[in-house]
Amino acid sequence: FLFFFDERYSERVYTIREGETLELVCLVSGHPRPQIRWTKTAGSASDRFQDSSVFNETLRISRIQRHQGGRYYCKAENGLGSPAIKSIRVDVYYLDDPVVTVHQSVGEAKEQFYYERTVFLRCAANSNPPVRYSWRRGREFLSQGSDKGVEIYEPFFTQGETKILKLKNLRPQDYANYTCTASVRNVCGIPDKSVLFQLSNRTASPTIKLLVEDPIVANPGQTVTLVCITSGGEPTPVLTWVRNAEGLPKKSVLNGGTLTIPAISTEEAGVYSCLASNNVGNPAKKSTNIIVRALRKGRFWITPDPYHNDDNIQIGREVKISCQVEATPAEELMFSWLKNGRPLRSSERMVITQTDPDVALGTTNLDIIDLKFTDFGTYTCVASLRNGGIPEISIDVNISSTTVPPSLTVPRGKSPLVTQEGDTVELQCLVSGKPKPIILWSHADKEAPMPDGSMQTESYDGILRIVNVSREMTGTYRCQTSQYNGFNVKPREAIVELIVQYPPAVEPVYTEIRQGLGRAFSLSCRVLRAHPSRVLKYEWKLGTRLLTVGQFDTRDETEYHVRALNREGYGAYTCDITNEAGAGRCTFLVTGKAFGPEFYYDTYSALWQNKPSVYGFKLQWTQMNPNAVDRIMAYRLGIKQTGQQRWWEQEITMEGTIQKGELLTYNLTELVKPEAYQVRLTPITRFGEGDSAERIIRYSAPVNPHWSKFHCNFEEEAICMFTQDKTEEFDWTRHSAATRDTKYTPNTGPSSDRSGSKQGYYMYIETSRPRQEGDKARLLTPLFNVAPKNPYGNVATNPTYCFSFYYHMYGKHIGSLNVYLRQKSQTGQDSSVWTLSGNQGDRWRQARIDIHPTYSFQMVLEGVRGPGIEGDIAIDDVTIEEGECRDPPPNSSESLAPPTAEHIWQLCLTLLLVLAGHRR
Repeated sequence: FLFFFDERYSERVYTIREGETLELVCLVSGHPRPQIRWTKTAGSASDRFQDSSVFNETLRISRIQRHQGGRYYCKAENGLGSPAIKSIRVDVYYLDDPVVTVHQSVGEAKEQFYYERTVFLRCAANSNPPVRYSWRRGREFLSQGSDKGVEIYEPFFTQGETKILKLKNLRPQDYANYTCTASVRNVCGIPDKSVLFQLSNRTASPTIKLLVEDPIVANPGQTVTLVCITSGGEPTPVLTWVRNAEGLPKKSVLNGGTLTIPAISTEEAGVYSCLASNNVGNPAKKSTNIIVRALRKGRFWITPDPYHNDDNIQIGREVKISCQVEATPAEELMFSWLKNGRPLRSSERMVITQTDPDVALGTTNLDIIDLKFTDFGTYTCVASLRNGGIPEISIDVNISSTTVPPSLTVPRGKSPLVTQEGDTVELQCLVSGKPKPIILWSHADKEAPMPDGSMQTESYDGILRIVNVSREMTGTYRCQTSQYNGFNVKPREAIVELIVQYPPAVEPVYTEIRQGLGRAFSLSCRVLRAHPSRVLKYEWKLGTRLLTVGQFDTRDETEYHVRALNREGYGAYTCDITNEAGAGRCTFLVTGKAFGPEFYYDTYSALWQNKPSVYGFKLQWTQMNPNAVDRIMAYRLGIKQTGQQRWWEQEITMEGTIQKGELLTYNLTELVKPEAYQVRLTPITRFGEGDSAERIIRYSAPVNPHWSKFHCNFEEEAICMFTQDKTEEFDWTRHSAATRDTKYTPNTGPSSDRSGSKQGYYMYIETSRPRQEGDKARLLTPLFNVAPKNPYGNVATNPTYCFSFYYHMYGKHIGSLNVYLRQKSQTGQDSSVWTLSGNQGDRWRQARIDIHPTYSFQMVLEGVRGPGIEGDIAIDDVTIEEGECRDPPPNSSESLAPPTAEHIWQLCLTLLLVLAGHRR
């Protein structure tokens, strides 16, 4: 679908069916040629378009979806004044399949779900526009009041979203097939959709059983099968499985109510639920918890005697060894202790305790009271699960005279640590003590995540390795001991400073400078940031030729001056600013190329007839920044038919100096074919060729009707750029007799288009409900220019055009068909040029009208609804051509009635008299 809009109209609303292709075309004017950008604001968020279409006049959205409806904005700007912004609202129409759900009134439920009870059938469907529902019982249409035992209503809080059929105190005839039909009245060709529900005395909500234990405890790698069966429900419920808030494992196999998880892992543990639904009552749900047995994260720590302020282990004092493991399930966790490989039991001096796993993570403690020399040795904590199947975790802790608390130092020369951006760097803390604890690294000067994304990074050797270090990582880092795998004492810590050097960041990185010969100019390169920021050097070059070098003082920029540009001075100038970490470069491309021309797209009387079958074009443009370089001596003009390879080229010589904003004109002639042409224009100076600009020129009949007649038979969906007047009550409809529905209005409207084809299209007004008498639909032609016969002449007298069309006005309730002339200078004032009312018979007739516009104009065709539904009015084959109408029809300003029987009898009598005269 194509939709055009420009500044002549207020905001439009456009409707399209979901899944079809939308094309929005923004018609812009202005000089220089405006840049266009499309944006969208929806009810929830902004949508991103394909990059290829955001900056074009045409925005194309393939297979549009409902969430892509909303208000679209076309923004045009060319640097002069404020941007022009116009919007259009796009309504995406759709209709989902309706769903019927069944409920019994709450509080009346007994053993028999539907035995002499009130039942509610709720029908709902997602749609735009709002859906209309209808109910059938068998083949019988149900409506409010048609059956005392049936009530049809919409809940107040869901107005328009659903329709409820209430069956009060079920009767035998209520057991039947019920059909709910959802309709959006065939808008955008969307067909109605229906759903069938069979209500019987066996109808019941679902019930299910799980043929599994709860919870299910499994070992990793084991296959787990969950079986869910229906124990009741009519219609037969549909079974599905879900897992927590996550999806099912990718490798799981679902077969009806049976879910199989092969080789289960700890990550796949959780609550799995079986759901059964048959749209009767509430869905049934039963759940089971799958527990995958595991042992993880074995850790230990040593706590010296808490009653003495000493972190060392000493003979005669107490020492406690703690061992911690994460276990699933926690209640199966068991600990045992060994000393030098032999089992150890709890005694008065060796006290073994275990925490409650329901309170905290599984932890066991070995308290050695009054430590003796013979207690030195290797103690082993062994964690296992009661039912086996999982490998044990063993943790060795050595207690001896060499078991000492940790200490931390930073090696000499490792802080501050200086590195360069992009390198790999290692921050190091030396940890001593036995056993050696885990080291935790973190930022000391700010609350920020470490390079791996966590707030703390664990290290077992005291080294923090950072790959591809960046300038943002400069700062101080803290290394500290953790309580795990070491002494449970106050953490030891140290600080390491990291300095990341990086080369200077400069501006401009690249810029193009256009200059004419003999002129003076300056180049400037500025430092934005660098580390180290002192001892900065600069070096200017032209190509490979060194120009100058120097060193920064207190300033942050360096300049290079050219006093008089010569031909050797054209090229790439570079400025390299360096420090210890590297160099930053400014590049300046100095060229004498002229800027490109900017085409003037609002050329008056764009294409004009030069002689028969030969056309010309008035090409107009301005030159961008003409004084930036040497004088433009000529333009190279290239032209070719679009789609062809060959260019025709010629030079347009320019006399004198072109001024900024000066409108330049050149008449293209001998364009033999009335097709689209591609035009290329390139300025030429002493330096050589400048930037080219290209545009397309088109032969387009709706622009200027006096060199070709305009004709529209509505066979294309774009309907020749006709538009609907959205301020009226309804629209004209494009249709063909082959597809038109005459179910409700058989005695009105045409049986074919004007040519007699049932497949041909025409425009008509549909007068069925909800239309009311006097409702109007207005169809507007494109805007036509009134232009002189050549590009230099003036309009001496008001031109005359012939506006003609065919109409079909058949039906006993026909209203009126009116035609108005709307001129651009007379906003809001339409001049009536033709009108006709009443039944004109079941045939097409032609109307021809002479019009005399003095400004750009449109024709308005207005259909007015009569007193009833048999009042469809159709039009076809609309034509506008220059000159007066040939053989104009009789004045049709008054109503014309179909011929009566008396008229026909008089005509036949006259014919007989003429024939009799010939025989004599």
